[in-house]
This record gives sequence, structure tokens and C-alpha cells, in this order.
Amino acid sequence: MARIIIIGGGVAGLAAGIRAQQNGYDAVIVERHKAAGGNLTGWDREGYHIDNCIHWLTGTNPVTDQYRVWRELGVLGDDIGIYQGDTLYTYSEGGKSLSLSRDIDRLEADLRAHSQGDDREITRLIRAVRAARTVCGFSAYDNDRAATAAETARWAPVLLRYLPMSTGELADRFHSPLIRGFIESLLSRHFGALALLIVFATFCSDNGGIPVGSSCGMARRMEEHFRRLGGVLLCGTPAASVGIDGDRVQSVTLADGRRLSADAVVLACDPACAFGKLIDRRYEPERLRRRYRDPQRRIFSSFHCAFACSGEELPFSGDLILPMPARLRRSFGTDYLILREFSHERGFAPRGSSLIQTMCFCTREHSDRFIRLSGDHALYRAEKELLTNRITEAMLDCLPQLGGRLHCIDCWTPATYRRYTGAPTGSYIGFTLPAGRIPTMIPPQVKGIENLYLATQWQQEPGGLPTAAAAGIAAVDAILRTEKKKRPRPERGRIAVSRTSA
Repeated sequence: MARIIIIGGGVAGLAAGIRAQQNGYDAVIVERHKAAGGNLTGWDREGYHIDNCIHWLTGTNPVTDQYRVWRELGVLGDDIGIYQGDTLYTYSEGGKSLSLSRDIDRLEADLRAHSQGDDREITRLIRAVRAARTVCGFSAYDNDRAATAAETARWAPVLLRYLPMSTGELADRFHSPLIRGFIESLLSRHFGALALLIVFATFCSDNGGIPVGSSCGMARRMEEHFRRLGGVLLCGTPAASVGIDGDRVQSVTLADGRRLSADAVVLACDPACAFGKLIDRRYEPERLRRRYRDPQRRIFSSFHCAFACSGEELPFSGDLILPMPARLRRSFGTDYLILREFSHERGFAPRGSSLIQTMCFCTREHSDRFIRLSGDHALYRAEKELLTNRITEAMLDCLPQLGGRLHCIDCWTPATYRRYTGAPTGSYIGFTLPAGRIPTMIPPQVKGIENLYLATQWQQEPGGLPTAAAAGIAAVDAILRTEKKKRPRPERGRIAVSRTSA
């Protein structure tokens, strides 16, 4: 049985391991942390559970292909609950609010209620969301069947109108300040507008729910599924180097000195931890290198706080996005403050209490500043405390009902993510998807080494959990194709005769 060594136990690595075991390989995942999952993780503080990852999971609708992928990976199934909120997020400004409703007709009505001469753009936007539902394969939500090629061709031009636009340019087409903020606040102004339309289409198709247990629950199910299939997971075991002889990988050496022989190796860690560290940088795919250098493909991270809140009644539900006070914009380079509550997971907070988490996106420059600050422990700690206090003030300005109820239990920054994953700028997701670009996947096979493969969300913008899972599966499928090509083909038209006598 061929042995595949997978370096990295995040979603890509677990997906690769599961796919490998399902196809008869002997898969070993080496993970430097004490638990698998990568950024799909969470932790406990003062009796509260802090969730690090899932805001929504694409593929929670059973009619979609992505649901079937998650089911094969052990993430979803008939016995695994899914929380599907009525809204994905709410934007609030100047005493008014607007929500992304799961009901697309309700979304249209809410947009029109706040329109200031924007009826034509609203009609176009809603039509594009419906088009995205068809083109992305969500049409079965409406009519219990997949879209035909003719239907897809009919709707595609509606979406192509938005391909050259950024979310900021789309927002600027509206007169209403509330609608403009609603459109650009979720992904920032720098994503392609098409990415936002796909998010809208996903949620308006019951396809963006949250699986029970959220991030840690999802990671645990993938790990258990991998182990049930016979895979070996070595946690707390960093890889030190990849041994190459000629054009083939022969082994992986671990930090504790052990050497694992390998028939194939999958690099499922962040590329910054692989090329130049585990393996010579000259093997890094040129397409990936170009993406890192492309200024249009922004890399970002974020600053987070978690607050214990007394009482279970909160003045908002789900995700709430607020305009960022000017003095905080200078600290993060973003215009919006995102708040999350977790009433759908009552186990995340003690009885009679609630958990609120905040997120402020950081540009690359601001993220790098946090990473530099972390070199001076006292200065870094003081900066975190200052910003936490200012974020608390911003929350109370908009939600005075929370006065006297909040207690900060944790704070983490781009430096935290940098330390945890090794990613440049501490980014926990891939590049932004810029306007005018259609996402394409960088092939998994590493050029120049015939049995080395890449499985990471960085292979396709904008990254995320589905992209990571697809990359892990694609890496193992590439191994299967390579092996199939090497198998000798039987000669046609001839009957093989044994040379041994009876």
C-alpha cells in the first residue's frame, strides 16, 4: 500500500488524508499543533468558548455538490444539525439598519424600503443574485433540479456585468448611504463585486448555515472520520524537512528526528512554511509567486476581541456591522466594526450569560505593524489594551444597552495568526478576489518533483474552507492520475500465454 505523508492537519490536510484513505492509500498527517484543524479552531476562556473561524459554511444545503463533499469528509450528514439564521448580517448606521435576509424577496423589499432613487440598481442587483443561484448550481433550491446548460448560458451575461466591478464600485452606484454601507461592509471595498453576489446567492439558497459545534465541532468530525478510515494523525509533531533525491521525494524528517519514508508528499501547510523552510524555494509554483506579488490580490488579517456579557438578552442577533470610529480606522485601515453573538450555540457561554466577539479587518500594512509590535511584549500588550478599550467604547456608543455588562476575556491579532500558521501578514484566508478576475486553481503537482503536491487554500482566491477542502481532494486525485498513467497497458489483440509448462 502506497504511503502518503501529509504535512499540515488543517482542512486541506484532513481532506487529503480522508480522500487518500478512501482510495486505498496509507495516509499519515503530521501536524505541529496539539490538535488538527488549522484555522478551523477555537479555545476556552473563563468558562466561555471562543470560535475562531466559521461565519457561514458554503454547502449546507443538501441539494448542492458542496454538501456532498462535506458529507464524504464527515462534516455534514443526516444526524448533524445545521443552524440557518434568518439573516446573515445586519448593517446599522444613523439609527437605521438593513439585513441580508435568507428570503430573497424580503431582501428586495428591505432594499427598496431604504431606496433613495435606487430602484433600478436594486432590480439589477436582485436579478444578479438570482442569476448567481442558477450559475453556481443552487437552482435546485427553487425547482428541485440542477440548472441546464441553456439556463446557465441565459443567466451568465447578467453576472458578467458585475465582473469588472469591485464591491466599492458597486456600492457607489447607490444613492442611499445605508445601502452603500450594507454592500461594502461585509467584504470591504476591495473584493470583486462578483464575490459578494455569490455570498448573497449562497445565503439566499439556505446554503450558508453553521454546522453544530461550529469550527471545533467541524474539525473534530473530520479528524474522527480520518481516524475511522485507518489514517494516522501525529499531532504536536512539526515537520523539519522534506528529503528529495533527484526528482523524487523520499522521506519527511520530523523535528524530533524521526524519518518517515514516503511514496508521495502533500504540502498542506501554509506556503510560507513550506517553500524556503521545508523545501527549497525554487520549487514554489511561479503562478503562486506572482499572486503574492500582485498588488491587486490583497492579503489581510484582523484584530479580534471576545467579551463575556451578563444576561442572555442582546440588542442584536447574528452578525452586526457598524461604521468604525475615525480614530480606530487609523489603527486598522478599515471602515467597519463587525460584532458576532453565539446564541445558536448555548454551550459557548455559561447559563445566564452571552458571548460577543468583535472583528476589525486589517490591511497588510496594519497587520505587519502588529507583527512588529509583538516583538516587544510590553508595548504589544499596551496596544492591545488600548484598542480593546476603544472598541468597547465604540460598541457602547451604538449599543448603550450593553453598558456595565461587558468584560473582555481575550484579544488576538494578526501576530497571533502569524505565530499559529506562519502565514504572511497573519492572514487566515487567501488573497482577496479582485474585480475582473475569475478564480482559477493552481495545479497541485509541484513542478520538478514528480511525487510532491500542494494542497492549500492559497491555490485559489479567495481561499476559505471549501477551497481548502477542494485543494486537499485535488492533490490526492492528482496522485491517482499519476499512478494510473504509470500502470502498464495490456496489449490489445493478443492473448497472454504462460511460459511455464504444465
